[in-house]
Amino acid sequence: MSPPRPRRPLARLAGLSGGVLLMVFGPIIGLPTPGPLGFVLFAAGLALVLRNSRWAKRRYVRHTRRYPRVRRAIDFGLRRRGRPRLPPAAEV
Repeated sequence: MSPPRPRRPLARLAGLSGGVLLMVFGPIIGLPTPGPLGFVLFAAGLALVLRNSRWAKRRYVRHTRRYPRVRRAIDFGLRRRGRPRLPPAAEV
């Protein structure tokens, strides 16, 4: 399997700026609207920023290693259950 291709700089910049805009305007939009819309927009913005910024990804990993309870809560929110297990190999 070949390593993933690096993303184009313009696409990374667009994703990063879109993520920052969602993180800034998510709570502002979420205040007057009922339901968790602001939280959902903020989470989508955070996902875009983490995908397109190496600096933010390093800070996120460092934070989750330092505070394992936060990591468990985030994993529960993202429904991560560990590594997927492969079925046993068929015997021939």
